Amino acid sequence: MVIPPPAKWPPRITQYLKPYILKMHFTNKFVSAQVIHSPTATVACSASSQEKSLRPTMENTRDVAAAAMIGKLLGERLLLKDIPAVTVFYKREQRYHGKVKAVVDSVREAGVKLI
Repeated sequence: MVIPPPAKWPPRITQYLKPYILKMHFTNKFVSAQVIHSPTATVACSASSQEKSLRPTMENTRDVAAAAMIGKLLGERLLLKDIPAVTVFYKREQRYHGKVKAVVDSVREAGVKLI
């Protein structure tokens, strides 16, 4: 669970905390990404190559093209929920290359601002 900021912080500091965080997960078979609302610790939006509606349209569910499609779909869903900006969270082994780059660039091209 995410702990909210202390009440003793002035409001000018808490307004700059980043509430929406983009996290990506890659396995040997699938690609998934989700946006988490950190003050409430809930998933605001998600997309995955495991979804039954996406599988017929994908040739492969684990390559860079699938990651780009997941990023585009996630960006569209974020705009439908009126979430204009997200922060990207990279795990230690993730670099801005390959599938990670495909997801992040597709979310950016969909119209979501990355902080």
